Amino acid sequence: MKNKLLALLATIGLVGSASAVKINDNISINGFIDTSWTSIDTSAANDDNDLDVDEVELNFLVNAGNVSGELHLDNYEVGGTNGDFEIEQVHFTYGFENGVSVQVGQFGSALGFEREDPAGLYTYSRAYGDRRYNLGNVNANPGEGARLAYSTDSITAGFAAYNGVGDAEETSAGVTDDLNYEFALTFTGVENLSVTAGVQGTRDAGANDVDTTNLHAAYTLDKLLLAAEYVNVDVENLNNDFSGYLILADYDINDKMGIAVRYSEWDEIALGSNNESDQISIAPNYAITDSLGAILEYSSSEVTGGAETDTLALEVTFTF
Repeated sequence: MKNKLLALLATIGLVGSASAVKINDNISINGFIDTSWTSIDTSAANDDNDLDVDEVELNFLVNAGNVSGELHLDNYEVGGTNGDFEIEQVHFTYGFENGVSVQVGQFGSALGFEREDPAGLYTYSRAYGDRRYNLGNVNANPGEGARLAYSTDSITAGFAAYNGVGDAEETSAGVTDDLNYEFALTFTGVENLSVTAGVQGTRDAGANDVDTTNLHAAYTLDKLLLAAEYVNVDVENLNNDFSGYLILADYDINDKMGIAVRYSEWDEIALGSNNESDQISIAPNYAITDSLGAILEYSSSEVTGGAETDTLALEVTFTF
């Protein structure tokens, strides 16, 4: 199914070219409209039912010789409110003939199994309730800077230096902030296997240094995809390492229908490492057409000593 192909390509950073409407030899457009109905039952608050347009995105893809560029516009919903259309990503890449490329602009992380858009997810929900573990979510973790990458048939390596969007490396008041950095290495040299590992250094809202390590892998065996991810977050001054992991299995019953099952667990950074959350999600999916897909998901999550939450969601996504 189309969405599953996009999801697999997204794990190795190829989703930008997976589907597009060609305007001319240099310009093409793709995007999606993502809608959902959710019913949330929690032990800590009143129940909630909601019908939303979660995100609308329009992407312009440009190619001119060795230079390619992308402009992603979206109105990603935050806290139940749809925002104005804003720039999610905008960058250009110059590719050398020896496999080296340089990317400059606003972009997301190359780390994280679950990518930025619905086409990069096998479920409606994300694995972790704390956005700091969701490395691939560009709406939560955008950056402005440059990325140097090298690719062969089986290995892709990239190093990025960047600031948070709107952040300054040095202000007029003399306050300095070191550049964030990221190194990612992806191996695809074994058929049907993709493995990515990397590290990231950033600063949080409290000006603490945050060092993040990520490892994830996906293996396809006929109609079954198996995936796992481990994330470690070390926050300065908190004297603790925090971690999260996910295990996912996705099975195609036929060309139209499949089912994904995912279990995830993570430390609640704001509460300390002795407070853990976990979530199990069961998500049947159906391809209504090549461009219209639906996911029906049931998720159950719990914070140690805290709230238990059951969520039923129906997501319908149109991609083009």
